[in-house]
Amino acid sequence: MKPLRSLASLVFLFFALFIPSSGQDASRIILSADLKSDLAVLRRAYEQIHPGLYRYNTKDQMNANFAELDREFSRDLSLREAYLAFSVFLAKIECGHSYANFYNQPKATAAALFKDQNRVPFYFRWLDGKMIVVKSFSDQPQLARGTQILAINGVPTKTILSKLMTIARADGSNDAKRVASLEVLGGDRYETFDIYFPLFFPQTSTKLSLEVKPFDSNKTVKMVVEALTYEQRLNAMPLAAESTKSDDQVFDFSYLDSKTAILRMPTWALFDSKWDWNKFVNESIDELVSKNIPNLIVDIRPNEGGIDAGDAITSRLIEKNLPQSQWKRLVRYRKAPADLIPYLDTWDRSFDDWGAFAVDNRTDGYFTLTKYDDDPSGIVIKPFGTRYTGRVFVLVGATNSSATFEFAQLMKSKKLATLVGQPTGGNQRGINGGGFYFLGLPKSKIEMDLPLQGLFSSSDAPDSGVEPDIYVRPTVSDIANGIDSEIVAVKRLIKKSN
Repeated sequence: MKPLRSLASLVFLFFALFIPSSGQDASRIILSADLKSDLAVLRRAYEQIHPGLYRYNTKDQMNANFAELDREFSRDLSLREAYLAFSVFLAKIECGHSYANFYNQPKATAAALFKDQNRVPFYFRWLDGKMIVVKSFSDQPQLARGTQILAINGVPTKTILSKLMTIARADGSNDAKRVASLEVLGGDRYETFDIYFPLFFPQTSTKLSLEVKPFDSNKTVKMVVEALTYEQRLNAMPLAAESTKSDDQVFDFSYLDSKTAILRMPTWALFDSKWDWNKFVNESIDELVSKNIPNLIVDIRPNEGGIDAGDAITSRLIEKNLPQSQWKRLVRYRKAPADLIPYLDTWDRSFDDWGAFAVDNRTDGYFTLTKYDDDPSGIVIKPFGTRYTGRVFVLVGATNSSATFEFAQLMKSKKLATLVGQPTGGNQRGINGGGFYFLGLPKSKIEMDLPLQGLFSSSDAPDSGVEPDIYVRPTVSDIANGIDSEIVAVKRLIKKSN
């Protein structure tokens, strides 16, 4: 399922790019009574509406989590402390779509918490708990690809990772997704590490002290680097990540050789894009068919989700209608409580009252939601155009946790493609999303996303993401030498099958 934003939130996102950095309001004090008042709104909204509140927690466990947050709010807190406290609480729900969404915060909150000069001057991945540089924006030669960052401002990176895992969002026990969400790779305007590292470990200057170990050395090196500003981080982003609200092309279609094409899809967050992505996908596959290209690689590794763009691919691989009947779509309410409506922003007010589309299950406290089903079997993908009969490889990883998780699961379960990479994000027990409320807390002025629909597995599914057919794990050596491990693995598979 995928998070859509309200028009108000999107307008905020546009103007937020031009708000000057200011950390002075991060220390704004919020009174204990106001925090407890906000907690009452949060609790009522989540207990009445959230479809997955008790998917991975019992009611007793959630009561204990609420009680712990209430104790935390027994004293006045700064805005920074309150935002962290809410974030730690939300992470305990174990829902990848329940968090204090960076993009949906009020302007003043975002300016106070997210805009200071405190970004590390490099992209990195976590490999076996080690922070490994993927790309550097510093003039320090020791920060080359493959360098391991051992400590930042005297704090070991293992300690940093452990602390950040307390706020990392994922579904169920999928810690691989949590770790992946804490990497910085230029895929989002706001990266989770960029936000929470300075909130947990406040900086006193724009300088960062690093202890590193270069890839080709056993010696450690200490250095001081200048942190990046929010604007500098934005300027370094790939074009595709910046193009989702324009008519710019987001996907890329090219050939690795005469027999293998690759379709790169870095994001499906195309809710406001004017670019005709569906036409691009179909024209690309038409070209494969006309040229009789036997191999197609679909790269969704950096793609968390968005719209169901994968359906356009699926429709070109099937001969007959394909029901996605493994899921039950459930909601907690038929009509949202009237007293909560003032705090619930959304892009579609029909979410306030599902009406007859919410069928009472009577026994489990849920309603079955039928509004989006175009077939008695549920969601159905229909074949389109000339079928592509070549071999399809889908490159996957822990970032795939929403619409891309669903796509990967469908590709594997229906044997439409070979998955190559690491286990996905998401969870085979189901995920939450679809429709969303943006819950604005009136006193603290902090917003948190509230998913409305839950997909639930109809079987006793494992508490994990989707396992790839071919497991490939990049190494530090691969990163240092610029080797794309998954692409190399696919090339071997193709060569072996010829």
